[in-house]
Amino acid sequence: MVAASVARVLVDSPLPQLDRLFDYLIPPELAEAAVPGVRVKVPLRSAGRVADGYLVEVVEHGEYSGVLSELESVVSPIRVLAPEVWALARKAADRAAGSASDIVRLAVPPRQVRVEKAFLAAEDAAPPPVITAAPIESYGQRVIESALALGERLAVDAVPGVREVGGGVWVGAWAVAMAGAAASVLAAGRSAILAVPDYRDQEQLEAALRHVLPDESIVRLDAKQSNPDRYRGLLRCLSGRPLAIVGNRSVVYAPAANLGLIAVWDDGDPLHSEPLSPYVHTRDAALLRQELQECALAFFGNSRSTEVERLVELGWLRSVSPVPLVLPKVVPTAQQSSTDRLAAQARIPSAAWKVARSALEHGPVLVQVARPGYAPRLACADCGQTARCLRCEGPLLQKSARSVPACAWCGALAVNWKCSNCEGEKLRLVGNGATRTAEDLGRAFPGVRVIIADGERQVLAVGSEPALVIATRGAEPIAAGGYRAVLLLDGERMLARESLRVGEDCLRWWSNAAALGAGGATTVLVGVGGALATALVTWRQADYARSELADRRRLRFPPAVRVATITGSVESVSRAVAASGVDPVDVLGPVDLAPPTVRTILRFDYNHGAAVAAALRAELIRAATSRRRSPTGRGPTGPNMRVRFDDVEPFLEA
Repeated sequence: MVAASVARVLVDSPLPQLDRLFDYLIPPELAEAAVPGVRVKVPLRSAGRVADGYLVEVVEHGEYSGVLSELESVVSPIRVLAPEVWALARKAADRAAGSASDIVRLAVPPRQVRVEKAFLAAEDAAPPPVITAAPIESYGQRVIESALALGERLAVDAVPGVREVGGGVWVGAWAVAMAGAAASVLAAGRSAILAVPDYRDQEQLEAALRHVLPDESIVRLDAKQSNPDRYRGLLRCLSGRPLAIVGNRSVVYAPAANLGLIAVWDDGDPLHSEPLSPYVHTRDAALLRQELQECALAFFGNSRSTEVERLVELGWLRSVSPVPLVLPKVVPTAQQSSTDRLAAQARIPSAAWKVARSALEHGPVLVQVARPGYAPRLACADCGQTARCLRCEGPLLQKSARSVPACAWCGALAVNWKCSNCEGEKLRLVGNGATRTAEDLGRAFPGVRVIIADGERQVLAVGSEPALVIATRGAEPIAAGGYRAVLLLDGERMLARESLRVGEDCLRWWSNAAALGAGGATTVLVGVGGALATALVTWRQADYARSELADRRRLRFPPAVRVATITGSVESVSRAVAASGVDPVDVLGPVDLAPPTVRTILRFDYNHGAAVAAALRAELIRAATSRRRSPTGRGPTGPNMRVRFDDVEPFLEA
């Protein structure tokens, strides 16, 4: 039998023309070290240098028939690129017309030599922990765990409320449900990957996991970690032991050969959308990985996204809706002038003020607002036009009542400001931000502690004492025992945003806030009526998602159809559109962006996705290899062509 002698290597390069496996001869001195998954260095003749890469497979005969170059070296004996991660990276990249190396870069952090040595020494000495699933009492938990044990794919409507997980730590009920599902999977000897949008959700989920699993069985992987911590987490995942792997969107690429569960919380949150090429959403990566490894899959959420609802209607996901003992009590009220003096001072309806006053006798009250800062924007006092910076045309903001207005973009102070429309010199505040709302409510409720939680003030938890918690959407802290009342302000302002997903997003924001209330707590929805208010009051968010999806089908908007956004020069975009083979009636654009860049949107059915992705990928490679150089020879002429699949940005703002 002839020994395998050819290494097939993925070169770590952003160039699309290098997105394939290259064949290299394995020299005798590297025969033992050159195994699939290790980091290697290889000569790259086209670049005239030595390049980094990953050895994907070792074969007897490669695809190249000429003389092969030899591997330069094996960087590390650790097989950092697991076979299941490579398969996922290749499939996800092909679906999004991207490069597999870009996804591998998200999955595998840079090597840390000290961490590697310390980990290998510790692994030789440490015995594997014994995992026993602790029982969790939660509504519908047995139904969820039984379904996941059978490897089912679920869309789980989360039970509203908060739960204590020991030591005075409170988390959302959804975190308890996900932790219970993960514990049952680990008890069966398999691993679980748990993806959440941000650090607030991650802290809750980790607290719930520590209540049912030993610390040695929990691994954290997220982009906020330092490179040594991320690499340490990756090495733990490669150990082969059953683990609960927690993180943000990139955690779906964590190595886990014996994978039993992928669970995603709140997939509609925009933080699940990957901003780096090839822009693969957490939800799509999870679906692809489930198909490859045939594990259980669950999407948890207080409010279902239209993408998940589409999969439910197709029968790909099974809907699970545990019935809670107590539903949130939501009371819609109109935004009207307040009859009570203190309510008018706080700029909230009398009904909301009375609910808050009564609830403050028993504990904290949550007030959700649309924007941080003192006021969302400043305007000319004479003509009402939005005040903009005289230097860069950015919007002017004011952080507090006494602060000097400054530009939100460049930070320049608005000194000697004049309106470009009417030459007026006076500014006025338009709307209420979190800081201004806190000031108003502080005057309306004298003697009550006021807490602000937003992007600048990261408050994760509050106690059970009476307090007014003013939080921007998505930044709401957990209250011990739950909030005694929830006020949802600025509903009209949130809905005024021109966006395809505005209703879906607002329902998700309001549902997540209302779910933080204590059992029987009242939630007041201010200034919103119609289908959105009905869905929140009845706590039937899936009905709204179903109706919204039906409207999208009639209009051929995502997720009823797939879309691909192409940006670049007029010539390159036109050529890509022609190569895609999409019917002309499904081409939107081109639209002029920053000259000389234009954008075109393609709409097509899901069954055409693979063909469109392959055609556009070929155009990307052609454009990258044939772009003309400028007369100076310093760079290519014209803008780079970019392709992004399932891009919702063009539909977010009008």
